[in-house]
Amino acid sequence: MAFSLLRVVSSIEISAGLGFADSDSSSLVANTAGEVVMSSEQKVYDVVLKQAALVKDQKRSEIVVDVKPDMVIPGTMYLLKEAYDRCGEVCAEYAKTFYLGTLLMTPERRRAIWAIYVWCRRTDELVDGHNASHITPTALDRWELRLEDLFAARPYDMLDAALSDTVSRFPVDIQPFKDMIEGMRMDLKKSRYENFDELYLYCYYVAGTVGLMSVPVMGIAPESKATTESVYNAALALGIANQLTNILRDVGEDARRGRIYLPQDELAEAGLSDEDIFNGKVTDKWRNFMKIQIKRARMFFKQAEQGVTELSQASRWPVWASLLLYRQILDEIEANDYNNFTKRAYVSKAKKLLSLPMAYGKSLISPLSHTQSSLLRV
Repeated sequence: MAFSLLRVVSSIEISAGLGFADSDSSSLVANTAGEVVMSSEQKVYDVVLKQAALVKDQKRSEIVVDVKPDMVIPGTMYLLKEAYDRCGEVCAEYAKTFYLGTLLMTPERRRAIWAIYVWCRRTDELVDGHNASHITPTALDRWELRLEDLFAARPYDMLDAALSDTVSRFPVDIQPFKDMIEGMRMDLKKSRYENFDELYLYCYYVAGTVGLMSVPVMGIAPESKATTESVYNAALALGIANQLTNILRDVGEDARRGRIYLPQDELAEAGLSDEDIFNGKVTDKWRNFMKIQIKRARMFFKQAEQGVTELSQASRWPVWASLLLYRQILDEIEANDYNNFTKRAYVSKAKKLLSLPMAYGKSLISPLSHTQSSLLRV
């Protein structure tokens, strides 16, 4: 995760070959009425500052805590240890590579990350799962009320109880969780994005939030000289990069559901329309458009890289594994000649296995040694 001491740069001038906009002007955009309003980037950065302040003020992530195996969840017959174990089982089933990486983390951090993963998965399943067609805004409102209850130590079930315990032990704020639910609301009512500013906000809601939830649990390396804000910005960049990669991988699948998660203004600038997406033909216009979109996603991965090094050593491997594996999906899209209409880009098992030792090697690089090597390259 590359550092941005001010904020993650998300306003990209396509016509200038992806040149970065000025940091002051990029925080303001004009709406359709010509009014100057705060950009999505700035809105998200304000959330980042709040999360970073919590870690600075509380520092609870450095306290060694453990789950008492005989601690009974109030109002149930469940043991808290059983709740965390069940979260681990779900993580192992649906995110095998990430789960393996979490095994290197300290027990208390590992269990907390499992609990966060399970809540995020359950939230995503509301709009993408088998019952998605029956989900209404009211159902999401109820899910948010349930979230508030678990933050108030009133869990509804075993899986909620694990997260409820986690947020009582680490400086995890409710806002990123609420923002993820807001992303689910967007999926119910929105199927087009006029520009990248709109898409950036969506990517933050559904994926960038995960980074903000996780940093307090994963912890920052004691020897790190980076600001807390920069580490959070890097975690946010990784979430944005992952979601942009998801979008580029799933263009055809989303189109068959009537959804286009690509900036409409950039499509028009490339001479493309919704009909071109629905027709699903790979043309030179499409290839050129995709090259620009892939370049943007790689930029966010690059921003994410150095920040991984700033995390506590035991937490780096699963994050590095996620970054390296997801970034390879972009390579596979290119290998498929940008046909993401009928071909799904995926990383083979062999490549995944090769990535794991590489990720582990990178996880051993300390913030200090990384800084020194960077200075030598200057």
